[in-house]
Amino acid sequence: MNPIRAVLAAVAVGALVASLGQTGTRTDGGADAAAFGYQLGSDVTTTNAGTMEGASQLAHALSSRLYPGVFVPGPSGQMIPNTDLATTQVLPGAQRQVVYTLAEDATFSDGTPVTCTDYLLAFKAGQMPELFGSHMPLFSEVEELQCAPGSKEFTVVFAEGGGARWRGLFGAGTVVPAHAVAQRAGISPQDLGDVLASDDVERLRPVASAWRDGFSLDHFDPSMQVSFGPYMIDSVGPSGEVELVANDEYPGDAPRTPQLVVWPASADPQAMQQAGVLRVAELTEPDPEWIDVDAEGNPYDVTTLPGELTDSLTFSSAGPWAELGTRRAFSACVDQQAAAQASSQASGVEVAAHGVHLVSGSDPLARRFGDIVGPHMEVNLDAARAADGMEVRVGYAGTAPRSAAMIDALRASCEQAGVRVVDAGGGKTLRDLTHMEVSESGEEVVVDGSIDVLLRPVDSYTEYPGAAPRAQDLPALRGQERAAWDALDSLPLAVQPRAFAVDRNVGNVVVYTGTAGLGWNMDRWQVAEAANTP
Repeated sequence: MNPIRAVLAAVAVGALVASLGQTGTRTDGGADAAAFGYQLGSDVTTTNAGTMEGASQLAHALSSRLYPGVFVPGPSGQMIPNTDLATTQVLPGAQRQVVYTLAEDATFSDGTPVTCTDYLLAFKAGQMPELFGSHMPLFSEVEELQCAPGSKEFTVVFAEGGGARWRGLFGAGTVVPAHAVAQRAGISPQDLGDVLASDDVERLRPVASAWRDGFSLDHFDPSMQVSFGPYMIDSVGPSGEVELVANDEYPGDAPRTPQLVVWPASADPQAMQQAGVLRVAELTEPDPEWIDVDAEGNPYDVTTLPGELTDSLTFSSAGPWAELGTRRAFSACVDQQAAAQASSQASGVEVAAHGVHLVSGSDPLARRFGDIVGPHMEVNLDAARAADGMEVRVGYAGTAPRSAAMIDALRASCEQAGVRVVDAGGGKTLRDLTHMEVSESGEEVVVDGSIDVLLRPVDSYTEYPGAAPRAQDLPALRGQERAAWDALDSLPLAVQPRAFAVDRNVGNVVVYTGTAGLGWNMDRWQVAEAANTP
């Protein structure tokens, strides 16, 4: 945890408590619905979930109802069409093409229509990660996006054999307002289409910078943060707390709770609980002091379960750890079973080791990969000694104690092979890895990172392009899993544990353990007292 941010969080919560003391709270101990608080499981510093930072921090938890996806992942793993935003049609033919038709009344909170240019921007960012600082792997299978500027219709054309996971494109938080990006970049929205249609790095550079940095919550710019979902951002506090209010331009159903505050993990949950404003929380520890489930009058139900995401190690894409031989040597000393056990003990949720890239640990297909992943799950100290004397700096996204426990398990297993694993701390993102960027001269250059490997939760469906996770595509999936282990860009460790606390007076909170977490349907949350009001 960033100590400065933690202090600011405590001060902000203290100010909130003081303000409630001045304005008054209800005598039943609850807070007014306007003070509804939702605490995330990590500190989110951007609303752009397509950036390296946003993808690492699971910004989707905040952005899912600001910038909704074309498809919404449901609590049972299904992909639900978001027809308030768009409809889709898959065209027949050997080369997959998908036609997207945006709703005529899909509009940003500043009154600007949502058009195909917004999606063209997401496509360009996904195709040029070194320039934009993006992380949207599924765009690697897209050949082109056909868009007439200002149109409500566009077509995505996939490379031959690609696009089986097309429903994962344009997910929550990855499509942001192109007109706001253009304004920040100093070009007209009319000219943006021409710029995006080019591969001219110099013309694209200001667009990439605005797309990457313009949605920062540390430097909140209201003109950038216009949304097309049921919520919009009203303000951002000093500790990163984000006040959401209803977006009056949203054509769908209005949020049942018109105002709520989303708090980062570094905020003090006990202070919020004592103030009566913490309604929903994603927990980062198994038995927090501020919850006594056996206490009389305890308002919270606590749910713990193995999640949909996979805790994985992502290697630097440049520098020494981009070398396949070095990665393989390190992976040979990684004990996934020990890492899963450490995660289970620290989180209080029993989770299994999981070595499959292409499908999640909860997918029934996962057991059909045993012969492929089994050999990679065995510790081989002789093979690992090829990296004897090397140091690997492992950072992790978020600040959960279990991440440090998992890294300690890696240290214990790898030190036997002479490999020194160093805990580089939390709050790290993909951008902290050594990676490639496009320089001012237009050349790709290596950017030295502060870490070599990042421990983070990943969504197998959107992280790895490949066949759809269904039984009839198992042969293709198995071949792609072998290829993933051959490339070893990442190393799956274990199922991610999840824990949630929900005030019993809040209805319609549906547990979901994917990237958006509980926030996937936050616009449906409703305080019981409000629900009973005529």
